[in-house]
Amino acid sequence: DRQTLVAVLQFLRRSNLRESEEILRREARLLGDDLGAAALSPASAGLLGGSGSDADSSEALLGRGTSAGAVAIGGNVATVATSSPGVSAVASVPPGKGEARGDCGVCPSSRQEHRELGSPCAAPNLGGCLVSSPSTKITHSGDVIGSAVVVEDQPDVSAVLSAYNQQGDPTLYEEYYSGLKHFIECSLDCHRAELSQLFYPLFVHMYLELVYNQHESEAKSFFERFHGDQECYYQDDLRVLSSLTKKEHMKGNETMLDFRTSKFVLRISRDSYQLLKRHLQEKQNNQIWNIVQEHLYIDIFDGMPRSKQQIDAMVGSLAGEAKREANKAKVFFGLLKEPEFDVPLDDEDDEGENEEGKPKKKKPKKDNVGSKSKKQDPNAPPQNRIPLPELKDSDKLDKVMNMKEAARRVRLGPECLPSICFYTFLNAYQGLTAVDITDDSSMIVGGFADSTVRVWSVTPKKLRSVKTAADLSLIDKESDDVLERIMDEKTASELKILYGHSGPVYGTSFSPDRNYLLSCSEDGTVRLWSLQTFTCLVGYKGHNYPVWDTQFSPYGYYFVSGGHDRVARLWATDHYQPLRIFAGHLADVTCTRFHPNSNYIATGSADRTIRLWDVLNGNCVRIFTGHKGPIHSLAFSPNGRFLATGATDGRVLLWDIGHGLMVGELKGHTDTIYALRFSRDGEILASGSMDNTVRLWDAVKAFEDLETDDFTTATGHINLPENSQDLLLGTYMTKSTPVVHLHFTRRNLLLAAGAYSSQ
Repeated sequence: DRQTLVAVLQFLRRSNLRESEEILRREARLLGDDLGAAALSPASAGLLGGSGSDADSSEALLGRGTSAGAVAIGGNVATVATSSPGVSAVASVPPGKGEARGDCGVCPSSRQEHRELGSPCAAPNLGGCLVSSPSTKITHSGDVIGSAVVVEDQPDVSAVLSAYNQQGDPTLYEEYYSGLKHFIECSLDCHRAELSQLFYPLFVHMYLELVYNQHESEAKSFFERFHGDQECYYQDDLRVLSSLTKKEHMKGNETMLDFRTSKFVLRISRDSYQLLKRHLQEKQNNQIWNIVQEHLYIDIFDGMPRSKQQIDAMVGSLAGEAKREANKAKVFFGLLKEPEFDVPLDDEDDEGENEEGKPKKKKPKKDNVGSKSKKQDPNAPPQNRIPLPELKDSDKLDKVMNMKEAARRVRLGPECLPSICFYTFLNAYQGLTAVDITDDSSMIVGGFADSTVRVWSVTPKKLRSVKTAADLSLIDKESDDVLERIMDEKTASELKILYGHSGPVYGTSFSPDRNYLLSCSEDGTVRLWSLQTFTCLVGYKGHNYPVWDTQFSPYGYYFVSGGHDRVARLWATDHYQPLRIFAGHLADVTCTRFHPNSNYIATGSADRTIRLWDVLNGNCVRIFTGHKGPIHSLAFSPNGRFLATGATDGRVLLWDIGHGLMVGELKGHTDTIYALRFSRDGEILASGSMDNTVRLWDAVKAFEDLETDDFTTATGHINLPENSQDLLLGTYMTKSTPVVHLHFTRRNLLLAAGAYSSQ
């Protein structure tokens, strides 16, 4: 675009910005030699004091970044033909009006301008600078006033204007929308499914635009006419939307603020996208094109369009699908190498064998368990990637016990289903809101709506507190049974009640060594309790609103919490402040889970997405979309490769963490799934729901023969089996008890828990 270039270079010369002019020239010569030398007329070239090829090179620099194409600005369609595939459209600016000082080195904006606007140069990653200077305005008559605006071919890079301050003709909105609807419904089947994804985000943005610009009656009529066309899983969002009828309502509404600020992501094949773009430009349908440019992120892939089933499986979250880029980072999903300690194992073995009197059978099994941990998993993170607590002697002893139990573990499978032991909380009129069971299945804790935490012993061994300081001073510290002697028999009981919270307790978690207990509450705090003294040790204050879930790391020391403030926090028991804050969800973080190797944390949210966070640097490394309701349960497979998630939509979805793909969908429950757990060897997945059932699924079959080729990974063409009933191994009804927790014992007995509801 000659005039723009002349204007920019003249301005640089006039303002004595020789250095910038040189930088521009120098860079241009490196970048643009392949362009023909005929871009500027000799007269224009004379103005610049340089050769035509120089100027042409500069032009390449100004607009490099995207492929050429027709770009609609306001009402005009400017077709840009370029000789190089790397040149984008630059809106023409009358000489003298444009103001661009080239000290950026990459774009024709000054560093000063970047600073004033608070916008760093986005050129390196977006292919063209996006400084939108305050003097730039794009009006609907199609005039461009002020400085040069780089209009990109791809919808994800548009000059960011103030959210809804566009004054289109409010009476035409219905016409625009129904025109697009007619076009999509009449397009070929293969494109229709993909383009139908546009209906919902366009409907919301057009409605909000009408409300924001105070065309209330038009907004009402628009809503009533089209809200019935939206997918059923958006009904809850539409209910919120229908209550926003005035501009003032929009200010305080968080859901809609998110919708405005985060771009709704649609994944569409290149063919479908070109079809849409051509239609909008032929019809000069600027209102819709502007929304597509500014509020949607269209993730374009090359290849076959996806089918309706493939799209339906993946959509439904508050911000559309995840960008494919979001799931590309490497994840170390393997397990850490287990520490080896032979001496206590052998000692313990001798004792065990003497008691049992079966020495020969036991030995090989024990070696087996030991040898498993000696091979380093190729997908495991480095052992010291995050600092983990040292193993204490008691932990080693516990690991030995665990191995002995594992030797007697039942191998589960379709032919050998686990027995299920159900703990029903009777007369729980306080309202049971959370349950956890220790790893060795010796204690169970309940969190209640009356703000109490109640701990029960489920073995004959009663719960005892440590003696008082005065009594402890009398004990012989050298005696062998000192750990027994410090316990006060007078305090022995089956149940301990812990008081401290000032609101319902929504989450509880035992530490792996069974010395501590975490609880989180509506009062915004997480409390750490000692199970030696049954008193509160610390109250962690970081969340300002209710905390919905908390969980200890499988190695202890670290724990995670998630709440209504939309963030998850990583804590260490000896720090008052959180070590990491994981921000990114658009609604409450409803559940949290540590990966078995403790390097990652999964969070489920009311925004209907699941995110996987890296503990080391706080980055979000996976975003999984596909649930149609808030997520309420998460479970990692014991080998760390897979994640199972359950939500209010009654579906269990299975995810391959390494490839970042959905690999299964288990349908059967009719209500919210609050509990998910894999058996100790990962052969069976158990799910518990508000529909009063526990269901067992064949996890081995669900994860075998996965198609995770490069194409599937790149485009998200997932092929889920039509029917998940052949994976369902059994359904077990309770009389009238919703299932809120599941736990496999070390020998693969399934424990379930819930409170009896009389209605």
